[in-house]
Amino acid sequence: MTVVIHDDPKLLAEATAARLIVRLTDAQAERGVASLVLTGGRIAAQIYAAVLANPARDAVDWSRVDFWWGDERFLPSGDPDRNETQARAALLDGLPVDPARVHPMPASDGPLGDDAPAAAASYARELAASAGASGGVVGGGAAGLGAAGAAAAAAGAPGLAAAGMAAVDAAAAVGSIEPAGSAESGGTAGLPRFDVVLLGVGEDGHVASVFPGHPVIDETGTTASVHDSPKPPPVRVTLTLPAINTAAEVWLIAAGDGKADAVREAHTATPAALPAARVRGEHRTLWLLDRAAAASLPA
Repeated sequence: MTVVIHDDPKLLAEATAARLIVRLTDAQAERGVASLVLTGGRIAAQIYAAVLANPARDAVDWSRVDFWWGDERFLPSGDPDRNETQARAALLDGLPVDPARVHPMPASDGPLGDDAPAAAASYARELAASAGASGGVVGGGAAGLGAAGAAAAAAGAPGLAAAGMAAVDAAAAVGSIEPAGSAESGGTAGLPRFDVVLLGVGEDGHVASVFPGHPVIDETGTTASVHDSPKPPPVRVTLTLPAINTAAEVWLIAAGDGKADAVREAHTATPAALPAARVRGEHRTLWLLDRAAAASLPA
């Protein structure tokens, strides 16, 4: 696990965007495609805007990136509170993506209606179908920011090394899923490869829609519906912790002093109780913070 601390939210967003461009470029250099799990929230919107603003974005073949979501508020399609709506406006609508590779979670006004368990099961089936189409790969992938990606990104924008990755490296570095057998999770037995899972960290230490003390924290399938969420709206659909932990890399992102207590507890509490403390990438786990969010970490 690595902790990287940036001075402020703007630099955090810009550095994370540069890091993401390189990671996706690396993945495509390795196997021709890449896979990204998106998150929501204020810092996510800033990261997505920074990706669009970075000239090195063209180093990525966006038509060969699969986009998934870590969780979704179970609301009608186009609702401004849906993570999908935010991601489309802040990122996807500005990129030449392949619509067939964009995989939003079902909306409450879709073909399944307001049946959240059915929506979770449907998403689990879509994940499993994608895994089958790609040879059933679960997790895996190369760690780190490889030379191929750095070279490709630099070729796409000569200023990247100075303007993007320099911001990343100038930061102060502190530091197998069970087959889903329940009707809730849809009975899937596989997941596609996730190169990066982006996760915001809530003030209570939740990630995706997995909340402390909520039964969803113990789900062992790939997806779950969430009812009586402690944060509105009350009904959601989420990847589970075991599903998240199949990713090659998991990036936990937090900004602001309101996140400081959760960040500290996730790094110090034993046993690990917060969902944020229970996620790990197969090859790499990054905590990407601004100084306010990192303020309570032990020296």
